[in-house]
Amino acid sequence: MSTGPKPPSGPVSAPGPASAPPPGPDRPVVPPSVPEVSPARHPATEPSRPDDRAAASEANPSAPDAPALPGRPPPSGPTAAPAYGDWTPAAPSDGEPADASPASRLGPLPPPLPSRVHVGTRPPTYDAEPTALPAADPDDLDALVPDTVLDGARYGACTLRAVSVRGDSARYRGEPRRDALLTARFGSGERALVLVALATGTRTAPGAHLAAAEVCRWIAAAVGRSHERLAADIRAARRTDLKAGLHRLTDRVLGKLRAAATEQGLDPDDYAASMRCLLLSGDPECRTRVFFGVGPGGLFRLREREWQDIEPEVAEVTGEPVLGFGSAPHETPDGDRLTMDLGIPTPPSPYEPAPGPPREPFRFRTSVARPGDVLLMCGTGFAEPLRGEPGLRAHLADRWSGPEPPGLTAYLADTQVRVKGYADDRTAVAVWEA
Repeated sequence: MSTGPKPPSGPVSAPGPASAPPPGPDRPVVPPSVPEVSPARHPATEPSRPDDRAAASEANPSAPDAPALPGRPPPSGPTAAPAYGDWTPAAPSDGEPADASPASRLGPLPPPLPSRVHVGTRPPTYDAEPTALPAADPDDLDALVPDTVLDGARYGACTLRAVSVRGDSARYRGEPRRDALLTARFGSGERALVLVALATGTRTAPGAHLAAAEVCRWIAAAVGRSHERLAADIRAARRTDLKAGLHRLTDRVLGKLRAAATEQGLDPDDYAASMRCLLLSGDPECRTRVFFGVGPGGLFRLREREWQDIEPEVAEVTGEPVLGFGSAPHETPDGDRLTMDLGIPTPPSPYEPAPGPPREPFRFRTSVARPGDVLLMCGTGFAEPLRGEPGLRAHLADRWSGPEPPGLTAYLADTQVRVKGYADDRTAVAVWEA
């Protein structure tokens, strides 16, 4: 009885479609759409297939043609996605833990950590979310203030984020937010001028939120009428002209607020507000940022992960002596020299107007920004925990030192990180430099 041909001793290559033997009982039927592949065929002699490239990318994720995989940073070649910058994982060296970050050696840091709910040893006493709404007057619904205001924009070389949030104490007691926030753009193109104004009403005053809102509107109107001159002065860096002009506008607005309090039969000291403003040029080549205002608060700069407190010093008191201030003159108007001071206060003259209350000192600062800087202007409700809690500064430095500014929702979450002992309204304006 005859037997079939013996198999060759060398490697067997798959026959082509034309020379395939007929199917038999010992050979399964191979569908034409799935050709047999020889295990001896060298991959360099054939074009690679998609599944071959996927296997190669698993073995070498830094290959130029390797696709991005879930949970793995993209390749660092010229076509890499910018999500992680130039950061790529590296093998740990001897004596180094396997999870050590190579960012300090290889370039920019990876994306920042998620935002936190609170910093410090324990959470604050109040609830983290709003509880009670302020009481409403059906005949004065314009006086209602929302719990949170959030805004943002991008002009020139900077990205703007602004937020004002009702404090934990006001949320618990059902009181309105005393802080007011206003963002406005005047003009267009490179001559555009962006104003961000925040104001804080007097604590415990019944109309504090209304006074803060009026101050923001009035200073915005005054800046808007002079925006062309202000924008030109900022681009030309005319610091002296800017300081003098903005000082006049500020005094005019605060005087208008005191007059409005008198017309309403209110105490001007109660119907008052502090004010802080920031001016940004729409010119991409202009990196001069102008701050001005009156009253307490904070002005900070985040540069290379380090916080700098750049709050300007109060303006020095200059000019002629006024009643109640300064030292006594050396002689009378008639030329008689004074030889003795008995410490007896001189009564005010009935022919001269009574001196007004001391004004809040005017604050002014111009800052030339560098690429990567973050400029932060805020009221006391955010400046005090930032100065008093190192954990908050460290957390925000991690969050805001990335290659891109945070989005609106991320910025809101960052500014709401709570610190025990600080429950006032929080208003913060941040500018990221490209």
